[in-house]
Amino acid sequence: MIILRDGQVVQSVQFKHTNVIHYDAVHAIETFNRWSVDEIVFLNVSRTPDGQQQFLDIVEQVSEHCFVPLAAGGWITNEDYGAQLVARGADKLVVNSAIKRQPELVKQLITRFGSQCVVASIDYKSTDQGEQVVIDRGAEPIGMHPVTWAQYAEQLGCGEIFLNSVDHDGNRKGYNLQELNNVANAVSIPVIAFGGVFRWQHLLDGIVHGADAVAAANIFHYTEHATKRAKRYLADRGIPVRQEGTL
Repeated sequence: MIILRDGQVVQSVQFKHTNVIHYDAVHAIETFNRWSVDEIVFLNVSRTPDGQQQFLDIVEQVSEHCFVPLAAGGWITNEDYGAQLVARGADKLVVNSAIKRQPELVKQLITRFGSQCVVASIDYKSTDQGEQVVIDRGAEPIGMHPVTWAQYAEQLGCGEIFLNSVDHDGNRKGYNLQELNNVANAVSIPVIAFGGVFRWQHLLDGIVHGADAVAAANIFHYTEHATKRAKRYLADRGIPVRQEGTL
């Protein structure tokens, strides 16, 4: 996962994006290519839509150096912008707030590009009423449980769920395994776990608790040969992974 704010790669800690990791997103992509990453999720978390064109340009630059599937999201508010992202090199589109605010847009994107191209990003946090989905970069609760929202996203036609706990984001304690398991058991489409990875064991925990794939951001930026090491750890414990190169 690569998170961009105003064109710069940033660290995420409970959705606060204050620490710049890379000033050049292409450099981060080149590093991950060398480390045999399987897929890259590229999110624009800028607070305003003013950076849409900049993000398009970055996606185009990155796609020229990216040799694995590239998913891109953030500020997809109309079909044309989604189409531009695909034209610039995105293999998948990641939607979040649009599932709540513009479900017809999500359906349009699915009709145009196929279910396999549209990923439902679901962010949630703990409240007095239990786990609740939030949109608008974690700012707005919508009064829905992650399981219910994941089922709704599947009914809309989304092909994957990208599940992220705001409370676990950047906390280095691993995924919210209970909620991950709940969601994975409630839908038939793949669920990607995200948020909280600090040790390779956390990736294994995610798979054991139902994730079809596991993702991380901060640890991959700060650990040399991170994805290769993660794959080696999982392979040694019987998890089938695509291996390229050796350490």
